[in-house]
Amino acid sequence: MQNLKLPITISPSRSAQRRLVCEGEYKLSDMTRLLAECESGSEDVKVSVKFNVDERGLTVMSGTASTLVALTCQRCNENFDHALKVDFTFSPAKDEEAAEKIPSYYDVIELDENGEVNLRELIEEEFMLIIPLIPRHNIQDCAADADSVWGELPEELEKPNPFDVLKQFK
Repeated sequence: MQNLKLPITISPSRSAQRRLVCEGEYKLSDMTRLLAECESGSEDVKVSVKFNVDERGLTVMSGTASTLVALTCQRCNENFDHALKVDFTFSPAKDEEAAEKIPSYYDVIELDENGEVNLRELIEEEFMLIIPLIPRHNIQDCAADADSVWGELPEELEKPNPFDVLKQFK
């Protein structure tokens, strides 16, 4: 097992042959697409990636990544810290034909023309997939009106049936 500084791009097949383990950090400020969706929380993104070859001879890269970002609550419009943590398992493919042969329990990533993947962009995309669609505090932590009722309709008085008029015609 060998620890390396995190590269931006890496060759999964060469790394898998050497059974590399990469652990390190990326700067959150370099992930511009992620920052367009949220506010900066912590400065660093912690990443750990293992490269391996499975029993079928496929190159596999698996690992975890985590960071802290600030999101805007959709109830009270206040910012709150939200931890983003992803676990991933990928198998690279050169083209669509090779991608079809990869089992469904691996996510497929495409290699660039040099046979490498952009690891930082890959982590950024995984984070963007787990950002909540409607970010909000826990209801007890939210500054929005606590007397509001969420998801329940108030009980109404019994309304007259509009079809009662038709009973007269029978």
